[in-house]
Amino acid sequence: MNQHNNVNPMKESEPMHSNTCLATFEAHRSLLFSVAYRMLGSRADAEDMLQETFLRWQQAVGSDIRDPRAFLVTVITRLCINQLQSARSKREEYFGQWLPEPLVTGSTVNSINMAGIDGSLSMAFLVLLERLTPVQRAVFLLREVFDYEYQEIADMLGLTESNCRQILKRAKEYVASDRPRFDVSREEQERLLQQFLQTASQGDMHGLIALLSKDVVLYTDGGGKATAVPNPIFGADKVARFFTAGRRKLLPKDIVRRFVEINGQPGVIAYQNGTVFGVLTLDISEGKIGNIYIVRNPEKLTLMPNLPPAPC
Repeated sequence: MNQHNNVNPMKESEPMHSNTCLATFEAHRSLLFSVAYRMLGSRADAEDMLQETFLRWQQAVGSDIRDPRAFLVTVITRLCINQLQSARSKREEYFGQWLPEPLVTGSTVNSINMAGIDGSLSMAFLVLLERLTPVQRAVFLLREVFDYEYQEIADMLGLTESNCRQILKRAKEYVASDRPRFDVSREEQERLLQQFLQTASQGDMHGLIALLSKDVVLYTDGGGKATAVPNPIFGADKVARFFTAGRRKLLPKDIVRRFVEINGQPGVIAYQNGTVFGVLTLDISEGKIGNIYIVRNPEKLTLMPNLPPAPC
């Protein structure tokens, strides 16, 4: 577990000279983006929060800040809470299933630079966090993912330590039953993904059912701007039928696929005429495919990489 100094980020100490402003911010950019993206589920919104945090940071230069890291995390967390609260009505009015904006992670040239690429970055985990209120989400992430102490979280959010403990307890109750398990090796994930795509492309209904958990759920996000199934599809039979029959109505023939790491897990980007058409990731549990996520909303794909050269 990471250790943090148990300090109030607003307590006084020596003022920081302005010429260290950018360097200090850049030193913490990866962490700040990691917090913001997990809070908001959107790279574009997380980048906006980074810009606003930097403006607040610039304004604070010359004032007394004892712990720049704590100050910056405090600012961006509070901004994200406000953003989530204002965006809640938009989420409720969103057409069809809302999924996070996918990120290319890993070691590719197009991958995002962020701290803590682990299971808490997965589509399954981020979708689960949608059950929580903005403050619950902040407390849950700061404690469970970023290992902050309760008193640190209380100082950041203007709460009491006991209140933070109660908020976390309630948040864990909301997500406990469906919290994803990450006990499958990368090799097993990649094997199942490739096997799934091959079986689906062959139209092998029985082969697909054998790969899917009986409780599998398919989520597709078109945002009303791209062809997608507005509601989740439940059960192995219905999901397999979608990929052997219904998918032909949604997937053009001239699609080119590239395997990449999406949100810390093996995934696929589909391209049409060199433009990103969609992103697919899987949630694997106990050797079966438990959830399938397809993002088709073009607004969530604008920051995805262009079509790379074909593998040799």
